[in-house]
Amino acid sequence: MSATAEAPASPARKRSVVRSLLRLWPYVRPVRVRVFSAAVVAIVAASMALVMPLVLKWIVDGPVADGDTGGVWLGGAVLLGVGVAEALLFGLRRWLVARPLAGVEASMRSALYRHVQRLPVSFHDRWATGQLLSRGTGDLQLLRMFLAFGLTFLIVNSATILIGFGILMAQGWQLGLLLLIPVPPLIWLCVLFEMRFSVVARRAQDQMGDLTTVIEESILGIRIIKGFGRHRSQARAFHALSGRLMGTELAKARLLAAIWLVILSLPEIFLGAALVLGVTQVADGDLTAGTLVAFMTTAMALRWPVESIGFLLALCNEAATATDRFFDVMDARIPPEAAPRDPARATPRPAAPAARANGTADGLRFENVTFRFPDSPPDGEPVLNGVDLHVRPGETVALVGGTGSGKTTLIGLVPRLHEVTSGRITLDGQDIAAMTRAEVRERVAVAFEEPTLFSATVRENVLMGADGADERDLERALRIGQADGFVAALPQGAGTEVGEQGLSLSGGQRQRLALARAVVGRPPFLVLDDPLSALDVHTEARVEAALREVLAETTALVVAHRPSTVQLADRVALLSRGRIAAVGTHAELLRTSPEYRHLMTGEHPEVSVR
Repeated sequence: MSATAEAPASPARKRSVVRSLLRLWPYVRPVRVRVFSAAVVAIVAASMALVMPLVLKWIVDGPVADGDTGGVWLGGAVLLGVGVAEALLFGLRRWLVARPLAGVEASMRSALYRHVQRLPVSFHDRWATGQLLSRGTGDLQLLRMFLAFGLTFLIVNSATILIGFGILMAQGWQLGLLLLIPVPPLIWLCVLFEMRFSVVARRAQDQMGDLTTVIEESILGIRIIKGFGRHRSQARAFHALSGRLMGTELAKARLLAAIWLVILSLPEIFLGAALVLGVTQVADGDLTAGTLVAFMTTAMALRWPVESIGFLLALCNEAATATDRFFDVMDARIPPEAAPRDPARATPRPAAPAARANGTADGLRFENVTFRFPDSPPDGEPVLNGVDLHVRPGETVALVGGTGSGKTTLIGLVPRLHEVTSGRITLDGQDIAAMTRAEVRERVAVAFEEPTLFSATVRENVLMGADGADERDLERALRIGQADGFVAALPQGAGTEVGEQGLSLSGGQRQRLALARAVVGRPPFLVLDDPLSALDVHTEARVEAALREVLAETTALVVAHRPSTVQLADRVALLSRGRIAAVGTHAELLRTSPEYRHLMTGEHPEVSVR
């Protein structure tokens, strides 16, 4: 198996790392006081390390040179106090940022979850689940680590380097200038590193999303894998993706090793040269021994801030990439609740009848409905092309058509899982495009051919179909779906957990619970996609008998593939090549439509009926 949908290919990042990271500001802004306070505390703590060389200079040039033992002990006490203060300040920094930044991560994850829930079905058709999971877990964890550690130390180390070089220049300007020589080539190398590392970092994080997709599919599809003995092919697919990811990670490691090699070796060469020059100046009497000790101690204290540049640059690039990946999803447009209609695309219609104007029952209408998927070519053939159909109030219409005729797409337009390209759909005279999705879905209940259950109890899964439904509604819905018998036999009855996607139940049991969920709220409009396909003949007959009770008091559109399901309907609509080709009763269409007769009986369309 492979991913059924992949994240759209991401173009090379046009914005800079800084601009990418600045997009995090709305999430960091509520905790900015503690974050900036932590940065200030960290700068003060890092400055403590730069105070120690000055204390050492005083000890060497004063008490040590004068043989003052008491002064040496005093200097040691000062050094101890500075060290303790530094440790306490770093502890305070961690306390300041731990809880707020955990809250930033949680708020970003919540925002991502809410946004993904509101995005249209067409978005989820294009994106692999693993890509979304990796953005909501690994990428956000990386951003929290960057905000808590990388950003703080980028600020702290930059400030420490500036303060430290100021101290070095004050101790001995000639030695200080010598240590500044490697700075320009280091800056140039860091810019070059950033350009190359950003590309590899993005590739690695995208490949991690692909790998997550394969793992998720392998777990969810374990029965298929075992049933067909495909564990070896799945393992090969996993190892191929894992190998690609490992290769990319090794490329990242090579780039990081190269920059670290330069950052570690180049300053060390000039530090050694400064030491030789300093010893010469001490020998010539141009520099005191204490000043040289302070200079070299300060220079050694700057080793970590300088050496960390490569690591912090890599972390910044990975954080910028994670930010881009996060906003790849967050920037996806949510269709407006009530989009204004384009008059140029609308088909002129006769004036609405008085009943519709008064808001009385008019049933479900499809008026010249055309639909093509958003990512399909503009000149391509639409999935639905000018569909006209009226389901009268209280009527049940069976929708019949060959494979690929657009039945599932058509019924998905009613609860606005997709938006019509042109034309309109009305519920009792109200255009669904002028209603909020919440209003539409309060009036329309759905049950799909592939039932989806959640890791929750039977009760929670069924009552998800209606707000405010109670135990009596639950019992009625289970009875209609002919699920009351097997639910009662479960260990905790309706309180039994059904497991992930309800896989602890059979296909027929899941389908019956999905049907119960659709009818639990007594919806005025019911849309069913072949809801009885997984049932045996006897169970199907019982469900149909109970379902007639529901269909008698609702307006329903039912996708049907079998004559037994068609028998539930008052009329039948034949969908062919994206259009309604015929409408009538089952008997009428058997007589008049060769295509319908072929679908229902298997008889060749050219054979006549006697």
